[in-house]
Amino acid sequence: MTKKFEIGDHVTWNSEAGRVSGTIIAIHTSDFDYKGHTRHASEGDPQYEIKSDKTDHIAAHKGSVLDYA
Repeated sequence: MTKKFEIGDHVTWNSEAGRVSGTIIAIHTSDFDYKGHTRHASEGDPQYEIKSDKTDHIAAHKGSVLDYA
């Protein structure tokens, strides 16, 4: 089962550079364009936009790769 998060939740995930943490700034429950690519999302499997704590980078991930920080 995929975890459900809310805007403002502080989360962590693995990236090529190691463990990253950030704050959820948006939740997508339908397909959306992200950096020129269509990302698939639904009510049952949303995607989250997360702003990194260390940089201004915005990442988009499914809940299955996120953990509470």
